[in-house]
Amino acid sequence: MNIVNIDEAKVREAAEAGLDEFVDLFANSAIDSVGGSLTDETMAKFNSDQMTLIAFKFLHDEVMDGGFVQLIYNGFGPFIFFNPFAKAVREWGLDDLAALVNKAGKLFRKYGREIQRECSDEEFMAMFEQYPEFDDLDDKFVENEEQWVEEIAHYIDEHIDRFAEIVHQ
Repeated sequence: MNIVNIDEAKVREAAEAGLDEFVDLFANSAIDSVGGSLTDETMAKFNSDQMTLIAFKFLHDEVMDGGFVQLIYNGFGPFIFFNPFAKAVREWGLDDLAALVNKAGKLFRKYGREIQRECSDEEFMAMFEQYPEFDDLDDKFVENEEQWVEEIAHYIDEHIDRFAEIVHQ
């Protein structure tokens, strides 16, 4: 397992800044610990909690920016839907998020190849109209995002040693 070291002062600073910053600190520190690039080789260095947190960060950032269609178009579909991400967040107590990811996964299996094809910006923007089944899922994610980030922050705090070693300087 890859040891992720985070300075105690940074943890305190992120916690004071807010839950998003706290969660991002742990996710970004994990990614940075392997040189900032996720490959099969670097992902194998993470434990399941670290990998789940990284997957949540990609899911969160993509869906908050452009919904599940953007997440799929940008190539994150297999990473989110073909790995045990939904099962892992369910184990963290986020049943609603797991259910949402499973619903989106069904749509990914149905439309993923079409959405992932190379296309122009105009064609990409048209996809949001072509795949309206994702609209409700996008809305549900946005509506619950704050609560899910809060629950993940609490999970990290309660199991901090699974995510990083806090360095006291």
